[in-house]
Amino acid sequence: MKRGDLYRVYKGNKNDQKDYRLYLVVSRQDVIDNQFPTVICAPVRTKYGGLSSQVEVGIDEGLKHDCAVYCDELFSLPKFILTNYISHLPNIKMEEVNSAQRIALAV
Repeated sequence: MKRGDLYRVYKGNKNDQKDYRLYLVVSRQDVIDNQFPTVICAPVRTKYGGLSSQVEVGIDEGLKHDCAVYCDELFSLPKFILTNYISHLPNIKMEEVNSAQRIALAV
């Protein structure tokens, strides 16, 4: 598991209306490599609202259609549910995610 990996997760959030959702791993790599049982993930949604805390992703990143990473909605997910690997975002796209996270967290 690496920072920038996208996983398809069944009911990662019990309040989610969808049965499956894509999540982007955004935890720093030393936490991922540690024995800590969870990682921080950002959901990927089909609607893009144009907010500066959202990052557009799509076919170029190995997805079926255009969507957006929502950096305002971070979740701590157990590593054991992240099994259905989809893709890995390129460095340039992760730089956009980093910027969106700074905006979302006001840091």
